[in-house]
Amino acid sequence: MLLKLLKEMTASRRVLLLGYGREGRAVGRRLLSVGGYAALGIADRNPVADAPAGAVLHIGETYQDAMRDYDIVFKSPGIVLTEGHRPQELSCRVTSLTELFLSAYRDQCIGITGTKGKSTVSSLLYHVLQTAGVPSVLGGNIGIPLADLYEQITPETVIVMEIGVHQLEYNRQSPKTAVLLNLYEEHLDHYGTMEYYAYCKENIYRNQQQGDLLVCGVPGLPAAGDCKATVLRLAQDDESAEISLLHGCIAKSGREKLVLPDDLPLTGVHNRYNCAAVFALARRLGVCAEAILCGFHSFQPLPHRLSPIGTFHGIRWVDDSISTACETCIQALNSLPDTDTVLIGGMDRGISYEPLLRYLAASPVPHIILMSDSGRRIMAEAEAYPDGLLHRMVYAEDLSAAVCMAKQITEKGKICLLSPAAASYNVYQNFEKRGEHFAQLARAESGSGGTI
Repeated sequence: MLLKLLKEMTASRRVLLLGYGREGRAVGRRLLSVGGYAALGIADRNPVADAPAGAVLHIGETYQDAMRDYDIVFKSPGIVLTEGHRPQELSCRVTSLTELFLSAYRDQCIGITGTKGKSTVSSLLYHVLQTAGVPSVLGGNIGIPLADLYEQITPETVIVMEIGVHQLEYNRQSPKTAVLLNLYEEHLDHYGTMEYYAYCKENIYRNQQQGDLLVCGVPGLPAAGDCKATVLRLAQDDESAEISLLHGCIAKSGREKLVLPDDLPLTGVHNRYNCAAVFALARRLGVCAEAILCGFHSFQPLPHRLSPIGTFHGIRWVDDSISTACETCIQALNSLPDTDTVLIGGMDRGISYEPLLRYLAASPVPHIILMSDSGRRIMAEAEAYPDGLLHRMVYAEDLSAAVCMAKQITEKGKICLLSPAAASYNVYQNFEKRGEHFAQLARAESGSGGTI
């Protein structure tokens, strides 16, 4: 179905791949297999070494200008459209692999988004389905291009899609089952305002139809008239919500309840909340409670999410590099009461750090090491809080210096936690590289050690 739709969409048209990373290449491979287009172009800021024969290249800072010369543009999620290149400003059709895939398979799709938790919920749901023998695939924002799943899909396949906000910004299709876990300030360097960021996230359900399902954990959403689907509320400690985590240990779905044991591999109340969402979704797909619990027990948590690195220099090191928002740092500290030192800071995206500052002011964590651009701003804003907070803070220029300090001040037997509440892109390629460097530094024999 996907290839048939792609062939119909691009027949006799000039097609541009805007961005030629993993997803752009995946779309390109499918285009070459169906053929029939009038012309194929590739536009990217960086040089392209493996372009298909016959493709026209548009490389360099002005690469987005090429959009005006094509009929259909497949935009990769990482591309930020600049002024004069947004869909409403052009005559071409701007689409994406996500939109194409949903057009072909929306009835089989469970689309999962949210500022935080979407990777864990998507991976956990897929693992539970696989454990229970339910035909299923996993792809999308989690790093598996949807175009590469084509051969694995049958009419019975459940398609679990992690969908990020960049994939949703211009999306005009919604999955039959949509999940919006939460909304926190994030990506404001791209979206400008929290209102527009939220608007883009809401595209997960904005085009749903009657008979569809939305699981929503954001109070006040969807607004009246914005969603035609049946809405199930996702909440914490709310018996009236259709889906809820009660008392930190009971997953509730309608009238059913599942006690979550203390020894699950996923740690923290926020992850038990994720388990409650997966419990409800899996039950609706016919998976029994016993099989769901079996899947919960055998699931291996994703890296860089409250991941223990080990004990080095008498200190227990924990990597939560995925943390790019205030709420995730707060959740990490709540989950690890033995934290003696927390490392916070990274790229300053302009989000408000007031919630984190309020939490830290009341928190007993004795050592707060602030790093990089956002760390500098947090320290400056901490001057407005009681003196006790600022006295617990120290500034380090980068992660190497921060770990060096942590080795000197962290109490033996206690935790040093990396939970930056900030993006990594001003120094690292991604949060994974930051987490890997943190682990390298923690293990190093010298005071700083390690390399980026």
